[in-house]
Amino acid sequence: MDAFALLDSVADVDVDPGDVDDADVLSSLSPSVRQWWVERFGEFVPENGGFFTPPQKEAIPLVGADENALVCAPTGSGKTLASFTAIIDALFEREREDGLENSVYCLYVSPLKSLANDIHRNLTEPLEGITDVAAERGEDVGEIRHAIRHGDTSDADRRKMLSETPHILNTTPETLAILLNSPKFREKLRTVEYVVVDEIHSLAESKRGTHLSVSLERLEALANGSPTRIGCSATIEPLSQMAKFLVGYEPVDDERAGVDGAEDSSAETSAPLAGEREPRDCEVVDARFAREFDLELECPTDDLVHTPRNVVTGEFYESLHEHVGSHTNTLVFTNTRSGAERVLQNLRERYDAYDEANSACHHGSLSKDVRQDVERKLKEGELDVVTSSTSLELGIDMPHVDLVVQVGSPKSVAALLQRVGRAGHRVGETVTGRVVALDRDELVECAVMLQKATEGFVDSVNVPERCQDVAAQHVYGMAIAEVRPEAEIRRILQSAYPYRHYGDDEWDQLVRYLLADYDGLEDKNVYAKVWRDENDEPGGEHHYDEYDPGRVLMGKRGRLARVIYMTNIGTIPDSFACDVFTRSGDEWVGQLDESYLDTLESGDVFVLGGSNFEYNYRRGSKVYVDRTSASPTVPSWFSERLPLAYDLGCEVLAFQAALLERYERGGQPAVRHWLREFPIDENAVRALSRMYDEQVRYAGAGSVSTPDRLAIEAAKDRDAYERHYYVHSNYGRRFNDGLSRLLAYRIAQEANANVTVAVADDGFTLKLPLNRKVDVVGIVEDLDPDAVRATLRDAVGGTDLLQRYFRIDATRSLMILKRYKGYEKSAKQQQVASEMLLSFAEDLSEFAVVEETYREILEDKLDVAGIEAFARGVRDGEIEVSRVRVDSPSPRAFGLATLMASDVVLAEDESAVLQAFHERVVEEIEGDDGSAEPTAGG
Repeated sequence: MDAFALLDSVADVDVDPGDVDDADVLSSLSPSVRQWWVERFGEFVPENGGFFTPPQKEAIPLVGADENALVCAPTGSGKTLASFTAIIDALFEREREDGLENSVYCLYVSPLKSLANDIHRNLTEPLEGITDVAAERGEDVGEIRHAIRHGDTSDADRRKMLSETPHILNTTPETLAILLNSPKFREKLRTVEYVVVDEIHSLAESKRGTHLSVSLERLEALANGSPTRIGCSATIEPLSQMAKFLVGYEPVDDERAGVDGAEDSSAETSAPLAGEREPRDCEVVDARFAREFDLELECPTDDLVHTPRNVVTGEFYESLHEHVGSHTNTLVFTNTRSGAERVLQNLRERYDAYDEANSACHHGSLSKDVRQDVERKLKEGELDVVTSSTSLELGIDMPHVDLVVQVGSPKSVAALLQRVGRAGHRVGETVTGRVVALDRDELVECAVMLQKATEGFVDSVNVPERCQDVAAQHVYGMAIAEVRPEAEIRRILQSAYPYRHYGDDEWDQLVRYLLADYDGLEDKNVYAKVWRDENDEPGGEHHYDEYDPGRVLMGKRGRLARVIYMTNIGTIPDSFACDVFTRSGDEWVGQLDESYLDTLESGDVFVLGGSNFEYNYRRGSKVYVDRTSASPTVPSWFSERLPLAYDLGCEVLAFQAALLERYERGGQPAVRHWLREFPIDENAVRALSRMYDEQVRYAGAGSVSTPDRLAIEAAKDRDAYERHYYVHSNYGRRFNDGLSRLLAYRIAQEANANVTVAVADDGFTLKLPLNRKVDVVGIVEDLDPDAVRATLRDAVGGTDLLQRYFRIDATRSLMILKRYKGYEKSAKQQQVASEMLLSFAEDLSEFAVVEETYREILEDKLDVAGIEAFARGVRDGEIEVSRVRVDSPSPRAFGLATLMASDVVLAEDESAVLQAFHERVVEEIEGDDGSAEPTAGG
C-alpha cells in the first residue's frame, strides 16, 4: 500500500500489542506524529516489509500504553527511536491539552557520555520535524525541551536547567544519583513519567548498573506516579532476569513494612525480603535476530604453529587491506587499545592507501575532541577504516559502516554481536562481520562463538548482588535527602533487583558501619554518616517536624554530609601505575599497572624494561622486587586479555564432546566434514581437525575436557626440577582464577611447598618442585561444595588482590574520601590509606566494607558460584576427573604451557616454544612408543 494511502486509511482504534501491524501502530499515534513518521520513513522501509521495524511494531504501542518494556533488537533496528516516538507523542499531546510544567517528564540514561550526545542530536530531528508538521496542520504544539546533564555539563548550563528545565533529560547513572540529592533539581524529577535505560546489558553486569537500579527505586518513591521504564539492548540474556533488573520489585504493603499504622516497633526493623514480593510487570520485545548476519572466521594459515610469525602477520594485513578496499567503511576491533593503535600503524606503514585523512583510531585514552572528530567522520562516511578497542561497540549511529573485522576473540557471543552489529546499520542490510584468529586456542573458541551466534545463543549477564558499598552510598543519600523511617529506606533498597535477597544480617552490618558503631573506628578518621533514633518520644534533639511514635527514623550526620556525598559518589574505581623499586639500593626500575599485580604472587618473575625481576611485596603504590636471572613466570601482556565468558566456555566443552564423537566414528575426515558446517574458512577447518587429531593420538580422548569430564595433564620438567599440572577447565578466566587459587592453597598445605599458578581462559597451570608429589585429582574430587566459599576466602586473605579491592570498596563506601574540603586524594594516596585501615577493619566483627570486599572478589571476580556447582558435579559423579601423564604438553595444553615456559618473553619466543612442543608431540605420535600413558586417579 502507498504510504499516504495507508495514512489516510488509518482509523483511531485501540491497538492490541499482541497483534500489531503498520496500520495499528500508526493509529496509536497522534495525527502530526503519524504524518511525520510516514513522510520521514515511508520511502526506505520496504525491505522491512512495512513502515516499522519489528521492535518498533511492538514497542511503540507498549510504551504508548505506559507498559514497562525491555526492547532487545540489533543495533540499527530503531529500538531507541521506538521508545522515544511514543514518549514524544504523549508529551506533545500533554502540551496541547494542558501544557507541560517546567519540569522533567522523561529521563534517558546511558552508560556513555558520547551515547547521550548522539541521542541528543537524534532527538532534535523528530522534535523539529513533528513541530513543523503540526504547524503545517495549523496545530499549536508548543515546545518540548531536551538537554544533556552529565559530568562535563558547565555550571552555567546546570543553573539554566533550573529556570528552563528540559522535559527530556539525557544523563548518566552517576549524574542521576547526584540529581536525586540536589535540593532544587530533585523537585523537578517528581513529574518523571518515563525512564529509558539504553545499552542496559553494559550496565547490568557492573556496579554502575547496581547503583542505577537503586536510583530508579528512589525515583519511584519520589515521583508523583510510577514512571514507565523502557530498557534497550542489542544483546542480553536471560531476558526474564534482565526485565526484572529493569523494573525492580513492588514494595511490600505499608503494614508489613512497618511504615504506616504499625503498633509494634519490632515489625519495623524486620521488613520482609524482596524475594517475598513480585517483580513489577514488564513486557519483553525480543527481536534480537531480526536482521541477516554474514559472519565468518578467518585464519591466515592452516598451521599456526610452524608458520613464521611474520608470515602470519603479513597474510593478516593483506587480507585486511583487501577487505577495506572492497567496502565503504570498515571498523576494526581489537581487544586492547595498544592493539588498535598497532593495527592502524601497520596499515599506514605497509600500504600507501592510508593516511590521516581516511583512517583513524578511537579508544578511551584519546582526548574527547579526537574521539568526537572520529565519530563525526564515521557518521559522514569520510573514513575508509577505523580501528578501536571497545569504545565504539555501543549504540552510536554509524550508517556507512558496512564491514566489521574483529581481530582475536571478543570472548563472548554478546560482545561479538555488539561489535559486528555496527555494520549494515539499517534494517534490510546484512550485518557483515569477519573474525580473525591468530592463535590456536582462540581458534577453538572463535569457531564455537560464531556457530552459537548464528544459532541465536547469547551469553548470560552476571549481575552483582547485595553490594554493601553501593548500598552505603544510597542509604546515606536517602538520609541526606530527608529524615525518613528506616523501614522505608530499607524497603526502597530491597525493591531494586540486585537487593531482592538482601537480608537482616546484611542490613544490620550496613547500618552499624554507617553509625560507626565500632570501638576505635573514629580514631581512624572514619565517622558516623547517619543517625538512627529509636526513642519513642517526639521532639528530642533532632526536632522532627512530624514524628510518629513507633517509627525508627534515620537522618544525616554532619554539616558537610551533602557536599561529601555529592563529590564522592560513583562506582568507577580510580586506578594507577605502581612504581617498582629494587629492595637492595631502592632503585626505581619502572612502573606496573596495578591490575597486573592481581596476577602476581611473591616469587613470581616478570619482565620490565628488558630485565627480569622477582616480585616480593607491595606497600601502597610501591612495588618491591629483586633482580634475577630466573626466567619469567607471568607474561607482561597477561592483564590485557579479556576474560572468556563462562557460558561460552561451557559451549566449547560441548563442542569438544561432539567433535570426539565424530572423531571416534570417522577420524579426521569426519571431523573436517562436520566443521565445514560452521561459519569458518578452510584454513580454520584444517587447523582445528589437525590439532584434535594430534591431541587424541598423543594423549588419548581422556585428555580432552567435556561437560562431564575435567582432564588434568601431569608432566615432569627434570631440567628445571619442576612438576607441572595442566588443568583443562574451559570455563573462562574468572572460574579458572578462582579454582586455581583454591587448588594452589590446598596443594601448598598438603605438600608444604610454594605453588606457582598461571591462568588462561581454557585452563590453568600449577607448578611445584619435583620432589613434591600430590594427588591433584584426589584434591579436586575431595572438594566440598559447602566449604568452597570459606576455603577460597582463606586463600585470598592477605593477598595484594584483597588490598586493592578493599581500597576500591572502602572508597565506594565513603570510608575513604576521594575529595574533602577542596583536597583531592589520588588513587595512590587512597591505597596507602586503605592499607592502614585494612588490618584494623579485618579485626572488626562482620564489618560491612570488609565483607563486601570478600564478596566482590569471590562472586564477581572469581566465580565462586560456578566453582561450587563444579564441585557439586564432581561429588555427585556427574563430572569425572581424569589424569593423563605426558612427557611434554599435549597440543591443547600448548597455550597453558607457554604461560610458564622458561624462555617465553616475546611473541617470537612463544612461537619457538610452541614449535618445540609440537615437534615432541609429532615425534612421539610417529614413534608410537607408548610414552603417553593415559591414567586415572593420582
